[in-house]
Amino acid sequence: MTSDPGPLVLAARAGDRDAYGELYRRFSRAVHAVLIARLPHADADDLVQDVFLHAMTRLKDLREPSAFCGWLCVIARRRAVDHYRREPVHDSFTESEARDASPELAAEASGALAAIQTLPEAYRETLALRLVGGLSGPEIAAATGLTPDSVRVNLHRGFRLLRDRLGATP
Repeated sequence: MTSDPGPLVLAARAGDRDAYGELYRRFSRAVHAVLIARLPHADADDLVQDVFLHAMTRLKDLREPSAFCGWLCVIARRRAVDHYRREPVHDSFTESEARDASPELAAEASGALAAIQTLPEAYRETLALRLVGGLSGPEIAAATGLTPDSVRVNLHRGFRLLRDRLGATP
């Protein structure tokens, strides 16, 4: 995800579906991380494609093609807010997900996601982008508009709070 998405954005604007597919491949994990920091797991999964469909229709509005990831994360944040306005809150895991995972793993994952979702937003989003989205510190900075130093501080404090909430020792 470190390479400049600008050329792909320009190609996608011109109608290149493969270019847009590559943008989806590169940035869907980041979008999922932003959503899962705010929504139950199943709802976040469903909204990833919605975010990309909306972005595809609004691609012409993006002024700086290199800023695609940050722009996409803003769309994801707005979709999460809109989702809560329209939908009732659901449990984090569905019954089918619980059947597919071992009970211990499902309980651990549910507990970790619930703990992340109780953190202050700055920590919640940076942790989700790191742990769920797999983004590096500089990539998180680009996606959120924060400085790399702020991201480093948020991750450090967020991990500390998360360990405290989960009762884990460093």
